[in-house]
Amino acid sequence: MRYVNWCASLIGLTFLLIVSAGSAQAQATRTWVSGVGDDANPCSRTAPCKTFAGAISKTAASGEINVLDPGAFGTVTITKSITISSEGFEAGVLGSGTNGININAASTDVVTLKGLDIEGAGTGLDGIKFLAGGALHVINSRIKHFSNSGINFAPSSGNPKLFVTDSYIEENGSGTNAGILIRPTSTATATVSVNRTQLNNNNIGFRIDTTAGGAVAATMRDSMVSGTVGFGVHVVVAANAATLLVDHVGVTGNGAGLVVHGVNATIIANQTTVTGNGTGLLITPSGQLISYKNNVVMSNGTDGAFSSSVTPQ
Repeated sequence: MRYVNWCASLIGLTFLLIVSAGSAQAQATRTWVSGVGDDANPCSRTAPCKTFAGAISKTAASGEINVLDPGAFGTVTITKSITISSEGFEAGVLGSGTNGININAASTDVVTLKGLDIEGAGTGLDGIKFLAGGALHVINSRIKHFSNSGINFAPSSGNPKLFVTDSYIEENGSGTNAGILIRPTSTATATVSVNRTQLNNNNIGFRIDTTAGGAVAATMRDSMVSGTVGFGVHVVVAANAATLLVDHVGVTGNGAGLVVHGVNATIIANQTTVTGNGTGLLITPSGQLISYKNNVVMSNGTDGAFSSSVTPQ
């Protein structure tokens, strides 16, 4: 009887060790995807997965998914801290008829997306839709051909941050959507930084909208907003404030260049060029367009005027 019990215990222990080993393998700190991979694989360097969705379930929180070679890696929903990174390879995400990447994570989670080509094929909704999380970094990526927005940053609580760097966001949007849309709701307070980024031929280039709640403090530097059907840069608010600093930004070839709407809507311009737009500067019907006295506003259909100016310290 003791022998039988001992054998049963040994079998149970062996089973637990196998399960534990499998779980450890399923939650690697670094995983890999390949255009010729297979999601049945463990997503290791020598046995990579096929899709981001297949790899993310096998990647530990705060881990990293790396791209081994060119491929189409599919849409993915992110609910934890993660980095998805491609260095030098075409890393495609096709969001036809849906969102390319959904982010709905905890308030302390940080998501980094690097080197991705996110394609909507004209029927995709949002290239990246952010509903919740601590911070989102979009680096060296291209987002194009989505019917809603390239990036839809729409948190409902907390103090989330968005950082977009060295990216191209093109041919997105309809209605009030935009290349980059910042639309917090409820009590969310968003901090946004856009650097060295091209926003070209979107319906609206960069739009901050707090009409559904929330507040925004944003900066755009060393970037270009061009070719929009509607507004190039648009800040529209209800009760809560939204402030945007545009610093060394080119705003050209848009329906209107810099646009504010609402008493608490503010755009501050520093060394920014606004030219070739239907209307350069537009206040509809209230808001603040503040100049640091070093901007160029010329050769627009109607140049418009800043509401006030300040001298940089």
